[in-house]
Amino acid sequence: MATMRWSIFCRVVDNYGDIGFAWRLAADLAARGEAVRLFVDDCRALAWMAPGRAAGVEVLDWDDAAIASSEVLVETFGGGLPARVDAELAAGTQRPVCINVEHLSAESFVERSHRLPSPRFSEAGETRTTWFFYPGFSERTGGLLREPGLLQRRSEFGDAREWLATMGIELREAERRVSLFCYRNPALGALLDTLGEAPTLLLLTPGPATEQVQALLGPGLRRGALRAVCLPALPQTDFDRLLWSCDINFMRGEDSLVRAIWAGAPFVWQIYPQDDGAHTAKLDAFLARFLQGAPAPLAAAIRETLAVWNGIGSVRVALALPEAAAWAAHCRLWRDRLAAQADLASTLLEFVNSKR
Repeated sequence: MATMRWSIFCRVVDNYGDIGFAWRLAADLAARGEAVRLFVDDCRALAWMAPGRAAGVEVLDWDDAAIASSEVLVETFGGGLPARVDAELAAGTQRPVCINVEHLSAESFVERSHRLPSPRFSEAGETRTTWFFYPGFSERTGGLLREPGLLQRRSEFGDAREWLATMGIELREAERRVSLFCYRNPALGALLDTLGEAPTLLLLTPGPATEQVQALLGPGLRRGALRAVCLPALPQTDFDRLLWSCDINFMRGEDSLVRAIWAGAPFVWQIYPQDDGAHTAKLDAFLARFLQGAPAPLAAAIRETLAVWNGIGSVRVALALPEAAAWAAHCRLWRDRLAAQADLASTLLEFVNSKR
């Protein structure tokens, strides 16, 4: 198929998940031969997230956006389009395929809404259509971002000890490795108590994870058999290696959840908390899909851990972790099931070509 010209639009709201996803999508499409322009209203995070940028991706300022012969426009997470682009679309002189790539969820509405049209009308009464495109965990969705060769690179990843050494960290005998990437979390103290019961290296990402652990542990960053180490902001490639190096990954948001899934190690997901409790339904839907086929004791343990970590249900002061071997085996099995499905960039390319 011929190369297409894509414009991807990203508003940076908070927490880097929006720009992280938009960059991964842009780089993935470009690596497949597409010409991609990424319009962002704040690109500062790319300085550490993607310091080398990527061939085929042009990063431009939101206010400079124009259709400029783009054949595909991708709006991320319903963040809208720049006013100038909206005006050009309303004029009707160009008719690119318009896509709204939405948030990741396992809820049932995703399969119902995926690939549905959203007609919009100009003042002249002309219709233009934006198509909803949902990432997801089933073949009735757009799938998950998974660039070609990712799982092969994962399988070829060497000793975690060697990668940690490149970060200036020496792994001690019999230490389990745990990464922490979270929002502020009232259950963090309980987690530190649990981790302190066995030799543990806790690897802290910048932001709330580091700040809260420093406040709880003090300058020594120790509790029982636990020691914590603060990491710098990592490029996306090294963030993957961090997840590959760990026995358990504590994740927040959507983009990092997907990377933890592909790592194939046990993970604990913190959903962005919402005042109306919508995150509870989102977690329930995810667990219903993730835990299919899991032994009942393991499923119950995972549900308990994620409920405590997400502050759902009655207040509990303890946070227990599921049995390690069974947990790891189930995560690898689920990763392999998802890897058998088409990835997000592939399904998006197929869909756009069907609409041209």
